Amino acid sequence: MQTHQAKRVAIIIEQVMQSRLTTALEDAGVTGFTILPVLGGSGRSGAWSREGQVSRGTGMVQVVCIIRPERLDAMLEAAFAVVERHIGVVTVSDCEVLRAERF
Repeated sequence: MQTHQAKRVAIIIEQVMQSRLTTALEDAGVTGFTILPVLGGSGRSGAWSREGQVSRGTGMVQVVCIIRPERLDAMLEAAFAVVERHIGVVTVSDCEVLRAERF
């Protein structure tokens, strides 16, 4: 079966910033993403969980996008404009997809 190169971008951000981030992604031409709740983790400030709130909101979410490599820079610029002033982590990894026309 034929696969096609793509990029997987995962953005962990405060839930209160979720709509601002997804609006910025859509404005940058991202046509699809998945939003997942983040239950807890550990970072520079130590361990945290949803019960131990890291922010004034209701915890953290992860927004996952799979996009074509040539669209990565515009997407990252839009995401960084939101994430740079807030708690958040952005990761980019290579992946392969079966139906390239969907991305």
